[in-house]
Amino acid sequence: MPGTMTAETSDSTSGIMGHPRGLVNLFFTEMWERFSYYGMRAILILYMVAAVSDGGLGMDMKTAGQIYGLYTMSVYLTSLPGGFLADRFLGQRKAVLIGGIIIACGNILTAMPSKELFFLGMLTIVLGTGLLKPNISSMLGMLYKEGDPRRDAGFSIFYMGINIGAFLSPLVCGFLAQSAEFKSFLVSMHMPATSSWHWGFGAPAVGMILGLVHYVLQGRLLGDAGLKPHHKAASSAQTAQEALSSDEMKRLGAIGVLFFFNILFWAVYEQGGTSLNVFADRCTRCEIFGWQFPSSWMQSFQAIYVIIFAPVFSYIWLKLGAKQPTSPAKFAIGLFLLGAGIVLMVPAAMLAAHGKVSPLWLVVVYLLEVMGELCLSPVGLSTVTKLAPARFVGLTMGAWFIGTALGNYCAGSLGGLFNDKDMQSMTVLFGSMAAAAFFGSILLAGLVPFVKKLMGKMQ
Repeated sequence: MPGTMTAETSDSTSGIMGHPRGLVNLFFTEMWERFSYYGMRAILILYMVAAVSDGGLGMDMKTAGQIYGLYTMSVYLTSLPGGFLADRFLGQRKAVLIGGIIIACGNILTAMPSKELFFLGMLTIVLGTGLLKPNISSMLGMLYKEGDPRRDAGFSIFYMGINIGAFLSPLVCGFLAQSAEFKSFLVSMHMPATSSWHWGFGAPAVGMILGLVHYVLQGRLLGDAGLKPHHKAASSAQTAQEALSSDEMKRLGAIGVLFFFNILFWAVYEQGGTSLNVFADRCTRCEIFGWQFPSSWMQSFQAIYVIIFAPVFSYIWLKLGAKQPTSPAKFAIGLFLLGAGIVLMVPAAMLAAHGKVSPLWLVVVYLLEVMGELCLSPVGLSTVTKLAPARFVGLTMGAWFIGTALGNYCAGSLGGLFNDKDMQSMTVLFGSMAAAAFFGSILLAGLVPFVKKLMGKMQ
């Protein structure tokens, strides 16, 4: 990897909004990786439930939901071995590069007109993401010194980069996979219109390759972050336990408490890729002034809201400084906003019994959910890098993503219960998720003093 900058230079304030310059590299690299992931996410379940005559796989909603949940869970679950490999052998810098190359290969496989190669491509993407996802976040944490007040704000900016990719990918992949215009173009080129799905799945490969090129060319901005593995890291769970101090154990305990609420959050939030995605496709009027747009485009609202509001939240945290809510308090706020969003789907489902509803329902639902996301997800990433022992940061980040993995699997299982033929079951489904989010918010709010005690001075 290019670059011999010193750690001091990489920690300068000459980057975005006074942050380390390495943030620019990681911002754009993660942006393209998320373009790849969210492009796949936008059309995956729609492809699986689409009729075979329309180029889809013709699955029922329950089967498709289980596969979707297993895939999205695996993407995050492999973060644990990915973090371990980086900590012990590769270093975060190489792990991100290798992971990105594997992801690009997986994207290319999903574009092939073969069911077997499609699922092989999904497996390949899972393996690559396991190397890239935890380690790019770990490197970002390495750019900030202990106690740096810019840390949470830096992760919010990083999160904005994630969502630029997440905003663009449904527009691009959804247009290629679903739009009548592109299907007509394929026919004019003497290709079957049903092949449009694979064009949609192949587009993310281009983005991932662009991200890798930028990552290598701008490697110097990262200084020494992630260059070397921690060879002195513990080689077993027993050794790790002996090596941890009492304070480190308490801080890991704080991460453990937040871990369970992280699962709950993503189980509800990721309905955007499952039940809410199908609701948009089958129960929503996807049109503007008579012009119809692909239903997958609705998923771009989550991302565009993050792009708009991430700088606002970053500014608020910086402005409040030491007076800002603690990490567990931000988590509780995030869960409450999540519940406020998904509960709106109850009246929306009732109205859908009488015909397709306005897309404004989903627009508002996604707005409230994203406000919750900004209080929880970037803060969670920042908290892990802050509380985790330095020699286990990659492994701890991988463990954190297990919570996200389990949440995604639950989201797929819950989404599989969606039935647009039975609106009463839909209202029960969405109402139950809202109740769980509100209960989690209240419970965590009561646990804030306990979690703060476990965190000690690392708040």
